[in-house]
This record gives sequence, structure tokens and C-alpha cells, in this order.
Amino acid sequence: MSNGLASCIWSWSISVDLLRRYVFFASQSCIKELLSASNSNRNHCSKTNLYRKREMGGGAEDHLPRKQPNQHTHTKYKLKMLVLVILTNLLTLYIFTGPSLTLHAISKYTQQLSLPLWDSTTLLHQLNTTRHDLAASRSQIADLQRQLKFTNLLLEALLIKIKTNKTTGSTKVNYDDASTAMSHEVMLAVGSHKLPLGFSPRMGSDEVYPSVGGGCLRFQDELTQYMSYNVGGECPVDDVFAQRLMIKGCEPLPRRRCHPKSPAGYVEPKPLPASLWATPLDTSIIWDPYTCKNYECLIDRKNVPGYYDCKDCFDLQGREKTRWLFDNGGLDYGIDQVLGIKHPGTIRIGLDIGGGTGTFAARMKERNVTIITSTMNLDGPFNSFIASRGLIPMHVSVSQRLPFFENTLDIVHSMHVLSNWIPDSMLEFTLYDIYRVLRPGGLFWLDHFFCLGSQLNETYVPMLNRVGFKKLRWNAGMKLDRGIDKNEWYFSALLEKPMT
Repeated sequence: MSNGLASCIWSWSISVDLLRRYVFFASQSCIKELLSASNSNRNHCSKTNLYRKREMGGGAEDHLPRKQPNQHTHTKYKLKMLVLVILTNLLTLYIFTGPSLTLHAISKYTQQLSLPLWDSTTLLHQLNTTRHDLAASRSQIADLQRQLKFTNLLLEALLIKIKTNKTTGSTKVNYDDASTAMSHEVMLAVGSHKLPLGFSPRMGSDEVYPSVGGGCLRFQDELTQYMSYNVGGECPVDDVFAQRLMIKGCEPLPRRRCHPKSPAGYVEPKPLPASLWATPLDTSIIWDPYTCKNYECLIDRKNVPGYYDCKDCFDLQGREKTRWLFDNGGLDYGIDQVLGIKHPGTIRIGLDIGGGTGTFAARMKERNVTIITSTMNLDGPFNSFIASRGLIPMHVSVSQRLPFFENTLDIVHSMHVLSNWIPDSMLEFTLYDIYRVLRPGGLFWLDHFFCLGSQLNETYVPMLNRVGFKKLRWNAGMKLDRGIDKNEWYFSALLEKPMT
């Protein structure tokens, strides 16, 4: 019904427009005819006067004016034309200044029309929507172009390989050509590989695919640069570049067929348990990617102005020496108090997210608990330092899906890394992933989570409730080092995954 009414209103608006045009041209035509009649009348009067003069000049017997039979007809015609002009002009004024299509009887229907007639607000809204859709389409086109470029790269490598095989009769690729080798490595790194024994019922396929993050496909130029090396030779020292790719979502990175550079004068680390609290030798690290070129520089960073990730955590004889040893009943939880919540020996394995130099794992190892520490090398050799202490590092970002199976870990800990700098939706995915890998009854120790006072109860408490953790301990306190007016807060929580 609304469609039929809309059609009628649309047809009526067209009719009004045609009527306006007709009235305008009709009035113009009438005016022209009136002027024409006036001119004709003038000509007639001139001829009549001429005849009179001639007759008067010829004699005086018929000097009275003669009867004009068409004079009455012309007068009536003039009056009709004048009335018509007046009426048409009045009608035109009414149409142009009248209520038009804003009549109350149809206004509620015209608002529902897909094509508004004189609603500028709706037209502006549709224009903005069209611009947004156009921008989204351009973004999709750009993404498709990048994918097409990457596909062309793989196709080019495949064609080169086929051509080489036909020429040489072997599967060996000519790596003297740098571009050929690079394209071939990208293809091998991200392409599928046929199973030697054919179709596998367990896998449901006859192919296997390398585990490469989807983000790699969005940065083909960077991926190609990362895969540019001499096969069998030494890998470029590009740790910083590789981490930038990981942060962009290219995680895990593709494998490479090259050898990492080894430290010069390498010496074996100290044995356990002495290695847990000993600073390793400088010869254990490749220092090329980092600002500091030795451990003395890293330890001294706590005295240097400016911000550094985990600024004082390389100083194992400083604040690191006392972390998690004491429980103050507030934000600082002690390891022994946390482990005492569960039966002895039931907390055995776990994960420390963003664990810096591995001190939490070292404290847990002293209590026969194995902790894997995830960390990035943000301007410091964190992974190498953790390994030198006899602990297990894992080089992954906080955005990656945790590489553990469901219901396997006894405890997950995170200090400072999980905070309000992470987008809310991304943080919620992370919390659900932590819930996934914890076994029933497993502990999630959220240590010094930073946020603003307005976010505490409005965002993060409801988020944790949605995930479904059970609260065993909860403490909140203001962060006062920058002033009370900043309204900055910490909260620590000991949460448990329910048994059912």
C-alpha cells in the first residue's frame, strides 16, 4: 500500500510541475495574443481614420462616423484575455507559494519514501552514507589489489619454477637470480604442500598448509623483504623488522631456510640454580638490533630519564630480587599465599604473559612450578635473557591466540601488560582465551591492572563477569605518582575458572 501511495504522490508532484509549466507558457501566450490583438486594433483604427479623411475630402454628405461591426467583438475578446491573464497569474502565485507537498495529510507517508522530495536532512544523511560506502569500497578494492599483487608474485614464482624444470629437467631452482630465489621462498613459505603419502583421512586433505598469520598477506612488500636471503646462508639480523611484522598481525612469521647469526666468543651459561639470579655474559647475545650493546647498559637504564619497557627488570639484584615474596594484603600478592589457596602440588605448569626478564618464572621454579614466559624483544634481548636463566621464553605478542590446548594450564599470570592500553574487544578475546587454556579450578592472577577510575566499574568489572571467572581475591587502589586528579587506578585480582 505504501508503494502505491508513494507512486501516486510522485505522479501528483510531476503533474503539479507540468501544470506550473503550462500556466507559465499559457500566460506568456495570452500576453502575446493580447499584444497582437492590440496591434491589429491599432491598424484597424488607422485605416478607418484614413477612409474618413478621404470621404470628407470627397464630399460633405456622409461625414458622420460609420458603424464598426467588429468593435464589440474585439472588446469582449480583450476582456476575456485580461481575465485569463489575471486568473493564470493568481493560480501561478498560489502554486509557487502554497503548501505544496508538505500537506499534513500526506506528510507521514512522504517521510517513508525511499526518495525524499524536499527533505534536505535526509538527502544529506544519504549523501554521507554514500560517501562512507564509497570509502569502504575503495578500501576493499585496495585490499583486493594487494592480494592480487601477492597472487601474481606467487604465480610468477611458479611459472619460473616450471620453466626452470623444463629447461634443466630437475626441481632445482637457480638461486643465482635473487628475485627468483625470493619469489620461490615466499611461495614455499605460504603455499600448500602435497602430502607424500597422498590423502590423509585424519587431516581430511592431501595437502598441508604452513601456519602463517593472515596479516602477512596484507603486507606483501614487507613479507617479501623478510624472505629475501641466501638459502643455506646467514639470515639477516632483522629482529626489529620481524617484530614490526608480528605486531601488524603477521604472526607467526614464515620459516626461513637460513642460519641465524651466532654470538662471537659464545660461552656456556651458568648451571642451575645459580643461573636463575646471575647476569649472563655479554657474549651470549647478538646486540645489533638494540640500543644498549651490553648488560651493564641495560642494568643502568633505571637511572636514565625516559621510558623503557621493563626499565629496571634487568637488574636482578635490585627490585627484582624481592618481587612476589611478600603479601601486603593489598595490591601486592605473595606467591606462597597464592599457591596456598590450592592443594600442595596441584599448581604445576603455567604461563606468564608479558613476563619481562622471567623473574616470576624464576620464583615459581624455586617452588617446582614450570612457567613459560611470553615476551617481545622491545629494545632489549628479553627472550635470550630468560633462556640464559634456565627458563622457557616464548616470543609471541599479546594478540596471538595462546598456543596451548584447552583445559591444560594450572595458572596464568600477567603483570602490567594486560591493561587499558589494549582495545576493549581485543582484551575480551584475550580473557576468553585465558579461560580456554586454564583447566577447571585453574587460577588467573591479574597483577596490577592499570585503568582510569571511570573504567574500573563501567568496563572491566562487567567484562570479567561476562567471561565467567570466580573471584577469590580483589583489591583496588589509586595510582598517586602523577597526582590524585588523574584518577588513575590499579587493581589486582585472583580469579578461578569454575570446576563446572
